[in-house]
Amino acid sequence: AILPLISKSHHPRAIEAATKYFLTQAAASALVLFSSMTNAWQTGQWDITQLTHPTSCLILTSAIAMKLGLVPFHFWFPEVLQGSPLTTGLLLSTLMKLPPIALLYMTSPSLNPALLTTLAILSAALGGWMGLNQTQTRKILAFSSISHLGWMTIIIAYNPKLALLNFYLYTMMTAAVFLTLNTTKVLKLSTLMTTWAKTPPLNTMLLLVLLSLAGLPPLTGFLPKWLIIQELTKQDMAPTATLISLLSLLSLFFYLRLAYCATITLPPHTTNHMKQWRTGKSTNIMIAILTTMSIMLLPISPM
Repeated sequence: AILPLISKSHHPRAIEAATKYFLTQAAASALVLFSSMTNAWQTGQWDITQLTHPTSCLILTSAIAMKLGLVPFHFWFPEVLQGSPLTTGLLLSTLMKLPPIALLYMTSPSLNPALLTTLAILSAALGGWMGLNQTQTRKILAFSSISHLGWMTIIIAYNPKLALLNFYLYTMMTAAVFLTLNTTKVLKLSTLMTTWAKTPPLNTMLLLVLLSLAGLPPLTGFLPKWLIIQELTKQDMAPTATLISLLSLLSLFFYLRLAYCATITLPPHTTNHMKQWRTGKSTNIMIAILTTMSIMLLPISPM
């Protein structure tokens, strides 16, 4: 259902993105069926939530990682997001992640925790590292998504409900960023620098939401990271918690770069536009609600 939305512009980049998305998801779905069939062949049981054969568990983990865009199956996601409009990118980054997250939630007791932890650490590392030199906002948000998926994956074997909380908060904050960028029509960092003079309040909220995505206190994004580190420490995984916390500094750098570009004011310069009048903007209630929740949920959350 998402393929027509990706390719509706009929641009070669959009067609390429739709093709990559279709091939990746089709291959991942085939791997899910193959893991179930392998488990049935070995044990006589078709229930995918109770896999017992190691090979079936490995194949299913690879399939879910491919559907989500976890490292090392992440290469399709930034390219697909770059070829899609911002509204479609919002759906790809949030709602289209829900089915594989639900599958991971149901099958996590059967999967290898060490393998999930390895995939999570790699996703947090490469998601932050590969986003450092990007200039396209959609690619930056794609690598941000990969990094956040690492945080969800590392905790889902030990506390699945905490992983779901992380996913819900990530969805809320990412939706706020995508809707704000769609309102200001920003696709590149150079364009983002020019929006402060047009919509200062919106850019101020975007700055705070980006810092919340980075996980800085006292914003909402600090809550899931704090709880995940706390849970990993309870599971005697303090080195792992320390490592993924340090890797989040990579993501913090490009969030700060985005926030800096969102609040910088370029010097006056001539343009070829016929008119540069500041027209009346319609108020978007959804952006107001999402940005407020993305910033202020931590102080009212139970600890």
